[in-house]
Amino acid sequence: MNDTSPAAAADAAAAVARYDARTAEPRWQAAWEERGAFSVPDVPPPGARKCYVLEMFPYPSGKIHMGHVRNYTLGDVVARYKRARGHTVLHPMGWDAFGLPAENAARERGVHPAKWTYENIANMRAELKRMGLSLDWSREFATCDPEYYGQQQRLFLDFWRAGLVERKESWVNWDPVDGTVLANEQVIDGRGWRSGAPVEKRRLSQWFLSITKYAQELLDALGGLDRWPERVKLMQANWIGRSVGARVRFRLTEPVEDLREVEVFTTRPDTLFGMSFLAVAPEHPLATAAAKRDPGAADFIAECRRMGTSEAAIEQAEKKGHDTGLRVAHPFIEGANFPVWIANFVLMEYGTGAIFGCPSEDQRDLDFARKCGLQVLPVVLPPGVEADAHAIGDTAYTGDGTMINSGFLDGMATPEAKRAAIKALEERGAGEGVVNWRLRDWGVSRQRYWGCPIPVIHCDACGAQPVPVDQLPVELPDDVDFSRPGNPLDHHPTWKHVECPNCGKPARRETDTCDTFVDSSWYFARFCSPRAPEPVTREAVDAWLPVDQYIGGIEHAILHLLYSRFFTRAMTATGHASVAEPFAGLFTQGMVTHESYRGADGRWLYPDEVERGADGAALHRETREPVTVGRVEAMSKSKRNTVDPGGIIDRYGADTARWFILSDNPPERDMEWTESGVAGAHRFVQRLYRLVAVGGQNLPPPGTSAAEAAGVARGLRQTTHRAIAAVTEALETFAFNSAVARIHELANGIGMVEGTNEPDMNAARREALEAAVRLSAPMMPHLAEELWERLRGKGAPLVAELPWPEADPALLAAETVTLAVQVLGKLRATIEVPVGTNEAEVFARAEAEENVRRAIGDRPVRKRIHVPGRVVNFVV
Repeated sequence: MNDTSPAAAADAAAAVARYDARTAEPRWQAAWEERGAFSVPDVPPPGARKCYVLEMFPYPSGKIHMGHVRNYTLGDVVARYKRARGHTVLHPMGWDAFGLPAENAARERGVHPAKWTYENIANMRAELKRMGLSLDWSREFATCDPEYYGQQQRLFLDFWRAGLVERKESWVNWDPVDGTVLANEQVIDGRGWRSGAPVEKRRLSQWFLSITKYAQELLDALGGLDRWPERVKLMQANWIGRSVGARVRFRLTEPVEDLREVEVFTTRPDTLFGMSFLAVAPEHPLATAAAKRDPGAADFIAECRRMGTSEAAIEQAEKKGHDTGLRVAHPFIEGANFPVWIANFVLMEYGTGAIFGCPSEDQRDLDFARKCGLQVLPVVLPPGVEADAHAIGDTAYTGDGTMINSGFLDGMATPEAKRAAIKALEERGAGEGVVNWRLRDWGVSRQRYWGCPIPVIHCDACGAQPVPVDQLPVELPDDVDFSRPGNPLDHHPTWKHVECPNCGKPARRETDTCDTFVDSSWYFARFCSPRAPEPVTREAVDAWLPVDQYIGGIEHAILHLLYSRFFTRAMTATGHASVAEPFAGLFTQGMVTHESYRGADGRWLYPDEVERGADGAALHRETREPVTVGRVEAMSKSKRNTVDPGGIIDRYGADTARWFILSDNPPERDMEWTESGVAGAHRFVQRLYRLVAVGGQNLPPPGTSAAEAAGVARGLRQTTHRAIAAVTEALETFAFNSAVARIHELANGIGMVEGTNEPDMNAARREALEAAVRLSAPMMPHLAEELWERLRGKGAPLVAELPWPEADPALLAAETVTLAVQVLGKLRATIEVPVGTNEAEVFARAEAEENVRRAIGDRPVRKRIHVPGRVVNFVV
């Protein structure tokens, strides 16, 4: 016999109520696109509250990864939430499309970089659209579009006219086989990363952007970036590296050619009495002069030139030196002189390319001195240490203290000694106090094809000339040959041969292209008016900038962000904008991690090649052989511990992936991707769907008031409005995992009253279900649209266009309070009383508790104490 009861009908409905993401998600994505739900004008409407949300744009490698999913989900939640809060939201997307991977693909696969890049863009665009991101795709561009890099060339020329571009010589890493300059990270163990050839140091003419002109301003302005992570600001401050010290001139005891002294910058002039040597960089003029008369010096310089030029490469290399036989006089110690060495750990680009070595107070100097048998004299006495007991072993003392063995500085504290040493140098004409910067001008020249051509023409008669604006963009030629080493633009038969725009004589184009960091240093400004015939429309860029919320990885904390800060200042200086800082708020998300796996043969395995046996042991899915489980670490192609977002979306839907990404950890921390976690997120998607599909039946019409609800119905209303308040606060503070938890609590509250029949319950249930849908919309937008249509019917407004729900303050306040009841200070019971209960009633309720009566017994109560909202205590 069939059960036809209402309960049985509800059970049957629940059994068939299942959300089909594969059909629902494309449908709602099409609806948003048809309505133009996320498009905004180039200039916000009058009176609009603008909000510019931007995630760092991706390199088009061909496939999105879980890092992309996390980054763009975080940004999408912010954009959707701010839109619901009444802001006009700019949320664009583009592609950081120039760079070496495309050029390497051309060499290795015989495909043109443009074809490789644009095919990858098409693939990644389709994958990102499947995520349901609320992006204004009408603003999309790639940095390899001539329309984009042509405007970048205009900026370059404007910066040049403003004195912010300079051509000068610098030392670079040169690959003699590939015939190109290598970035520091492309030098591996002293060899070119692709050719394997020993890398040389060469001095080349390069184009530089004059970022050092803004060093002090860039440093000072960090204090005003109150919505940036402190560690990012500290990293930038350290990179800019303002240091106060002295410039010291050491006189050579024997002049060499026309050199009579060596200049050194030091932040520790107080330690000059501890000097035991002077060292110069292999590229220093004194080293060059020494090499002319000393074959050993020449050989050592040649060896140094086979090292990388980065600080990291220098720091990691074994400290080596060559004694030139030259000596310098000490500025303070009459008759004292010290040897001059050429050292591989001194960089020509920092300070003056020369240092004085005080081994007792600097670890690098100490290591070098011990290796070379040089003097080590302590000159700073640590606090609390007797001078007779202080000695330097294998570790230098780098802190402050009291000066010893230091002539007129003896007995002074370190800060005082620094001032006194500088004053003495100035009085002797041997130096002066100065401010030095670690920051160096930004070399933007790259000897490669797939980049923005630098818009310069070289004429033997007229020198370097700007390309006329009416000839921009200078486009890359399509017919290039990648079979030869080096930059294809150098050996193109026609492209580089042009007339001088000044004299009309034969001239040649600049064949260097821009560092790709240039492309990403102003793209956020171009998004404001991406089709403008100039770099930016002033009205648009002034209206939208700064970016209100910028989101991206901590790995870009220094260079990209610093260069972007410089670019906005340069654009302001050249009249393109009127804003100093590009990003008002910055959020750096953590990485997505996963276990790593190795098969029996030692090769890395993808997670989908591994499954767990009945005992929990990891097994190869096909061979059934045991698998070694490695540590949880950042997803990487090299260790194959990656998960394909496309496969997750195929199986579970985009909203499940988004929900799990948001639910696991605070977004600034790393999160571990687990199959059980994503399956749990999918179960909640289905649960919320069933709550509406089943519990949403027999509801009163939309808009029915539940204001008079009492009892359980009022309790549900309180749960609903407390969830609204909590989720709102969580989204305002980037506590997305907390927002997820509060929506879970609301769903639990809705589930607990299913089947309850009392006045106004259905109205309260509708209110709760609608709130759950709208609160989850920034995180699970497709599901929210599907459920909203079920609750409101076809033709209802899109959730993406609805305002954010507001909590009723009257329902947020607690209506009862729990009090601890003590007898002689010992807890005996707890009671729950309505807020505002008078004191006599509180005492009566407390004394009525069985444990309290037992504790009091027959003794008279001498005193009753009531701390409202906290405790009742009886003194007997």
